[in-house]
Amino acid sequence: MKWLKLAGLVVGTTIVNVIVLSPGLLGVRLGGDSAIETAFAATVLIMSLIVLLYGSYVLTKPTAIVPVQHIQSHEDYAAALERYRDVKPLAKEIVLALDQLERIVRKKGALMEVLSQRFQPQELSYRKFTAVIAEVEKLFYANCRSMLNKLGVFDASEFSRLASGELPNRFSSKLLHEKRELYASYMSAVSGYLDANESILLKLDKLLLEIARLDSMDYRDVENMACMKEIDALIKQTKYYQA
Repeated sequence: MKWLKLAGLVVGTTIVNVIVLSPGLLGVRLGGDSAIETAFAATVLIMSLIVLLYGSYVLTKPTAIVPVQHIQSHEDYAAALERYRDVKPLAKEIVLALDQLERIVRKKGALMEVLSQRFQPQELSYRKFTAVIAEVEKLFYANCRSMLNKLGVFDASEFSRLASGELPNRFSSKLLHEKRELYASYMSAVSGYLDANESILLKLDKLLLEIARLDSMDYRDVENMACMKEIDALIKQTKYYQA
């Protein structure tokens, strides 16, 4: 992915130089008819070099690895997941996890926008909704953290060999069977976290639809909304299992 971006940067810079310096287009050139033309051509070349050097540095420098226990921001989670994108057996799962990260941001933004249209921030209904949304968001990122913990304890190269069946023949059939069971269990755990987060996103969609349909609502009616009951149950259930 980084190399594709770098290639795009080189191509883009080259196109700009061709357009500016080509005699058949703008035709600006060094040693032109005026000092301004020469200065402009020189500036274009120098800026192109600066852009290429800085862009190459940014795109090729090693990404700082934040330990899972120190991950705080949305960007930290995305960067941590990106590290596993090239592990072929996990490619689809990582793409889905990154997509879920993007969607949770969009859905939270949409919910807050709708809430601001329906209620005033000081209203109890508004506070109830925002508190629940915040709790659901915590569950979502807790699932991401748990998935990253799983990813962090498994060797990527061995994982790839297990997935492809490329294991040394010297291993006993019993050991191979145990390894494959471990692989299946590992994949099941990762899929479980993805399913849990997909369920959270679906519940936020339902909540958004229910709120959008309302003209007004008393705070006492909030807890009776079907989707709010589902979300409250999810929060309580998760806290029970985490206790």
